[in-house]
Amino acid sequence: MENTIINNNEAEQQFQGILEGELALLQYRFYKDDIALMHTTVPDNLSGKGLASALAAYALEWAKAHNKKVIVYCPFVASYLKKHPEYDSLIAKTYR
Repeated sequence: MENTIINNNEAEQQFQGILEGELALLQYRFYKDDIALMHTTVPDNLSGKGLASALAAYALEWAKAHNKKVIVYCPFVASYLKKHPEYDSLIAKTYR
């Protein structure tokens, strides 16, 4: 997504995306050696612009780069994963 800045705010435990000056986020928590993706929030006026998908992809790529298995609580991330089987190996099967 052009003009989108995504980063990992470790202090707040959230991946953050900024588009058109507004903040969207994907909250996470660590559990044992895994990362749990908890909840995605996107402002209504940014809905449908792909920001939630960009956050999900960023979070999954971060997990892959850091050798973390992913526990999915967020319904959006769960639906994203159904469309992106390339991330199946990241899912912590114990928590499915």
